Amino acid sequence: MIRSALVVGGGIGGMATAIALKRIGVDVDLIDADPHWRVYGAGISVTGISLRAFDALGVFDQIRQHGFVGSGMRGKTAAGHVLMEVPAVANPLPIQQGGGILRPVLHDILSSTVRSEGVHVSLGVKVDTLRQDEAGVDVTFTDGTAGRYDLVVGADGIYSSIRDMLFPDVPKPQFTGQGCWRLVAKRPPEVDRTEMYFGGPVKLGINPVSQDEMYMFLLEHVPDKHHFSEEELVPHLRELMAPFGGAVPAMRDSITDPAQINYRPLEWLLLPDPWYKGRVVLIGDAAHATTPHLASGAGIAAEDGLVLAEELARDNDVAAALRAFMDRRFDRARLVVENSVRIGEIQMAGEETASNTMLGATMDRLQAPY
Repeated sequence: MIRSALVVGGGIGGMATAIALKRIGVDVDLIDADPHWRVYGAGISVTGISLRAFDALGVFDQIRQHGFVGSGMRGKTAAGHVLMEVPAVANPLPIQQGGGILRPVLHDILSSTVRSEGVHVSLGVKVDTLRQDEAGVDVTFTDGTAGRYDLVVGADGIYSSIRDMLFPDVPKPQFTGQGCWRLVAKRPPEVDRTEMYFGGPVKLGINPVSQDEMYMFLLEHVPDKHHFSEEELVPHLRELMAPFGGAVPAMRDSITDPAQINYRPLEWLLLPDPWYKGRVVLIGDAAHATTPHLASGAGIAAEDGLVLAEELARDNDVAAALRAFMDRRFDRARLVVENSVRIGEIQMAGEETASNTMLGATMDRLQAPY
């Protein structure tokens, strides 16, 4: 059984891993490069696989209290007319539900749990060097301190420095040709579940994220990877939203400040098997960064932490535990990354029915245990 671990990165995957490792008796240090441990972005959609993982971490009730959790879906035309209703499930399990939550709220829930579990957190610190042998990993940090650990977990995102140290020659993140716009606005009572708008010039969806707020995501084909200036954000997003009805016009009218808008070009990465070398392992976006088309990036990152802890608790041989971790995780992560990217490609080709079919079939496959 390992006794000590360093988790590099305080995002969803890193915090889930720290919590899971601490609960099997490991002394865990978690570091994050941001001295303020901030989180960026607007809302986040949470599908059933994410909720199942959060339930395993013991935070499902808090997410339901401070975010929005429900079942069912409403499909609308671009003009806002109801096309279809997927009814809510009676007494659903977490995996049968979905919803949304503001990213800072989710961060507060997980970071509070990390601290309450007794994980030692250091902020504004990065790994300077890694040197390992058969028995452990010696780490020096940018603040001049050092430590030795039985295991190091790189959970430092799509531009992972730990990945660069382990596998400097792997391909870099790739741009998909799409950009994602996100916006949070007041939620009217009639928006009581996820709403998807079909047939418009761009892909648009709305998700409740709290009792009185909702989150809109909009996917645009931007083949030149356009980074919009601050002056362009408001007029461009308002133009993209103009063809839509339903709850969209009120959201559009509420946009007055570029600070309300979150935009980023979509990139992906899938590291070949294995994601580890010796006693250093990568998880989450550091190993398998996905686009948001399946809304499952958070879920599979949290699953990584849970599975890693399970395998380490099962096998005292770190090499065997990491191999078992890979055997459980690689194909599942590949399914999410590759199908998310493919759905985006289909959307950019204008084949909306095919993209919806693939999305539904993939989500059904992800219902299986992780």
